[in-house]
Formats: sequence, structure tokens, C-alpha cells
Amino acid sequence: MSYLIDSHCHLHDPEFFAPELAEKMLKNAEKAGIRQVICIGTSEKDSKKAQSFAESHKNVFWTYGIHPEETNIASRGLARKNDDTLYNSKLVAIGEVGLDYHYDGFNKPAQIKLLEEMLSLATRLNLPVSLHVRDAFPDIFGILNNFPKLTGVFHSFSDSEENLKKVLERGFYVGVNGLATFANLDCYKNLERIVPLERILLETDAPFLTPVPKRGIINEPAYIKHIAEWLSAKLGVSLETITEKTTENVRTLFSLPNPEL
Repeated sequence: MSYLIDSHCHLHDPEFFAPELAEKMLKNAEKAGIRQVICIGTSEKDSKKAQSFAESHKNVFWTYGIHPEETNIASRGLARKNDDTLYNSKLVAIGEVGLDYHYDGFNKPAQIKLLEEMLSLATRLNLPVSLHVRDAFPDIFGILNNFPKLTGVFHSFSDSEENLKKVLERGFYVGVNGLATFANLDCYKNLERIVPLERILLETDAPFLTPVPKRGIINEPAYIKHIAEWLSAKLGVSLETITEKTTENVRTLFSLPNPEL
């Protein structure tokens, strides 16, 4: 299983990737040994774009999500919950969903209501979740207590070691991206002691969080290899092992099929 997977990107979003550029970046990814890509929905409209992009490209999958910053369209977005398109075989998760209390003016009750409804949807569809959580860990853990059967990934984890341990205790995966390669985050200082390789997913979050040594330019799925190289050095594990294990982790969580040739 000597290929990588980008478990979280926004390659489908034309605001950042014109169609020609998206096609080029898919080819770049294939050349770099990235065989599968998951496009993450962040709103009703964006999720539809992710779905369309996945359905028109082999080895691309999509998620249905409404980001916590999209609480103003929560009721309209969830109208799709009975739509047969949500049962499409290339739908692999519910997300990006979660809580974000970082910026002033956030609507905490609305975010919590939206998240609970999205987690209920994930439960009904028997799908994992991709969680976006910022400055809201006490609340997210409390809410997850009501959904004990859910599994998923804490995307772009950057909080404390204490909360990192709690994430692992609950059986969730940790999404590691370019942020780890350039930000001096406390949660990654002892990564090799705290997080087993079996619980790590690699992601780019393209077009954001471009990893070292590509800082200063737009991120793309091909750069997942640089995150894998960073993780290899950090854990003191061969790049081949990092590649094989993180790929296995993504395929296990999201129930991905073998890549199409």
C-alpha cells in the first residue's frame, strides 16, 4: 500500500481552484504518489460542489458538512438530510462540522444546535465525522458524550496536550497537516509519546496551511508528501511506514475502496 491519501482538502472550491488548476493539481497529486483525495464540504452550497467534483473524478470522494461559521443557514442546509443524494457511494463522512468560538460575535447556542443535528445525521447514516473545533473543547466533549457510537477525526488539531489525550481516549483520529511543519505547537512537541501512528491522518486543508518547504504558495494535495516526511522525522519512523499506516488509517475510518487505476 505504497501511496498516500489527502484526507481533507477543498480542491473542489472554484474560489481558490479554477477548473483547469484543479485538474492540474489532481495530476500533480497522482505523480507525487497521492492516489485518493477527500473534498470537504463546508456549507450546503459547497457540499454540492464537493459532491459534483467527486462524482466527475475517479479516486475523489466528498463529505457533506456545514461549518460552524455557517449557522445562519443551518435550517436550510439540513433540509437535505432526507435527500437520496446523501447515500451516494462517494460520500464518506459528515463534515466539516463543529464549534468555533475564536472570533467575537459567535452564536454559541446556534453552533451547538447545528452540531447536534449534524452529529445526529452522521449517526443515522452510520458515517464518521470530520470535526472543526477551535476554543471550544469543553463543549465539544460534552456534546460527544451524547453520541457514544460516533467516530471520526479532529481536523487540524492544534490545541493542548491535555485535549489531545482526551481526543484519543474517545477513539477519534487526529488530523495532522502543514500547520505542524511551521507552527511551534505544544501539542506536537511530544507527539511521538502521546499519539500512536495508528491514530494519525494526513491532510493538507488545501488551499490553506501550506507545509514547509512550500510556504508562501497555494497548498495542494501533492504536498501531503511533505507532511509525511515531517511526521517520519518527528516519530523516527521510516517514510514507507508512515505512508502505509496513515493510508490504512484513512481507508479504515472513511471506508475507502481500492484506488481506481
